[in-house]
Amino acid sequence: MHRRNFLLGASGLVAASSLDPAFGFEREGNRRILVFSGNQPVPILDPHQRYDWSTRMMQRCLYDALVRYEGSPAKVIPWLAERWETSEDGRGWTFHLVGNAKFHNGDPLDAEAVRYSFERGLKLNKGISWMLSKHLRPGSVAAVDARTVRFTLEQPYPDFLSFLPLWFVVNPRQVVANAEGEDEGQKWLTNAEAGSGPFRIKRWDGQTVMSLEAVPDYWKGWPMAEADRPAGVIYRVMRESAPRKAALQRGEVDVAAGLTPDDLEQLEKMPGMVVTNDPGAAPFSIMLNTQKGPTADVNFRKALAHAFDYEALITIHKGDAQLMDGPFPPVTAGRIACDMPRQNLELARQYLAKTPTPEGGIELEFLHIAGHEVQRQIGLVLLAALRPLNIKVNLVAQPWPTLIGRGASPETAAAMTAVYVTPVTTSPDTVASQYASSAAGQFWGIHHLRDAEIDRMVAEAAVELDQAKRMATYAAIQRRIVDLQPVIFGMTANQRWALRPYVKGFAHQPLNLTGEVDLFPLFAARA
Repeated sequence: MHRRNFLLGASGLVAASSLDPAFGFEREGNRRILVFSGNQPVPILDPHQRYDWSTRMMQRCLYDALVRYEGSPAKVIPWLAERWETSEDGRGWTFHLVGNAKFHNGDPLDAEAVRYSFERGLKLNKGISWMLSKHLRPGSVAAVDARTVRFTLEQPYPDFLSFLPLWFVVNPRQVVANAEGEDEGQKWLTNAEAGSGPFRIKRWDGQTVMSLEAVPDYWKGWPMAEADRPAGVIYRVMRESAPRKAALQRGEVDVAAGLTPDDLEQLEKMPGMVVTNDPGAAPFSIMLNTQKGPTADVNFRKALAHAFDYEALITIHKGDAQLMDGPFPPVTAGRIACDMPRQNLELARQYLAKTPTPEGGIELEFLHIAGHEVQRQIGLVLLAALRPLNIKVNLVAQPWPTLIGRGASPETAAAMTAVYVTPVTTSPDTVASQYASSAAGQFWGIHHLRDAEIDRMVAEAAVELDQAKRMATYAAIQRRIVDLQPVIFGMTANQRWALRPYVKGFAHQPLNLTGEVDLFPLFAARA
């Protein structure tokens, strides 16, 4: 089927016009519309209710934050805030806003909008709230004047700034006007927007096709020449890698995320294809249930860790991955290299001998995301690696919501769960907190680890203003995590997307979540 007919039939999104056979992008008049495809829908668009890679990719198109991450290594740069300062005690943060930012309906984006947005995020206690809720309380954000907003933290928090790129600003007038009772506009913002970003919604269904149109007079300006500015972007959800690869080859999409290593390897050899390959920051780990079953014994966990075939992870990823040399990924400040387990069956048997096991052997459940071929292959590696220890592995594939639902309690969590956890910031607190007791039940805490020493050190390091003392504490946290072995630490896979060569403006950002791309700078270059 012709690409244009396919998109018209599926969603009615694109105006009919001729298609240049040398290019796969859509057109609207003399401007191009880029089509991006991934495997994950966006069921809730509200920036204060939910975030995952596909959701945040769309949110970044529609909303702005005080600051944002840019470059590799990732650095915080000004955005809505042109400058800021902190108080000597580390509790006060004052941001001075740009003077020309405006929402899509024309309302000015002022300090009151910032205040309202942070208050709303904290009160809803969903999505992003965990990032700041321990340090910032409702009522502690003040609009000093139209262009000045002040935050007063409960205690010093040196990493406060590192989380702000994920806190987007909404238009209070629109949210309040569309709120139902006291829901703070949650129902309305499920598939609507009240933002100031470079794009606005053209059509939205949240599950299959989402179309955004560019805001020509975006307050920040566009990074490409005016003639190259896109008319918009389309996000198409395709669950499996093979159809995404085929759609890219046929010219039905311009950029594809989440392709398997095998598909990427094939595309690299084809003319007219570009495949990116940059170091990633999202560790893959097999989380072990530390509270129930055989994996509750630390010696059993160490036996599993020393039995696992780590080099197979590199093979599965066609060499485009790096084994973790510590619990903190490379992007994290204060990371150190630790003495990590590697495959050693003799040592694995020694640890196994220290824990009681039934004569008939043990069977463990390995839970992974349905349709995720790489995780399935890792499960097969795990099955083979544990067979010499008389440990059977039952591979179970379930949808992501089911997987995290089961992981919410140690009673329902699998013995082993496959999880990628992108650190989202450069803050060491982000990763260290994943092993505190408060993380238990979150998708980054399916291990359900409970350790008073880690809890104490995480709490102390978060508020320490002396940088040397702070980093020393994070080093101790990393060594303690490795000693307790709550997970089998795997690797960080390279970030890889496939795109047509006319797509320009693509920039690697290691803190992007899984398949997330910054769509703002992308455009289809003219021949």
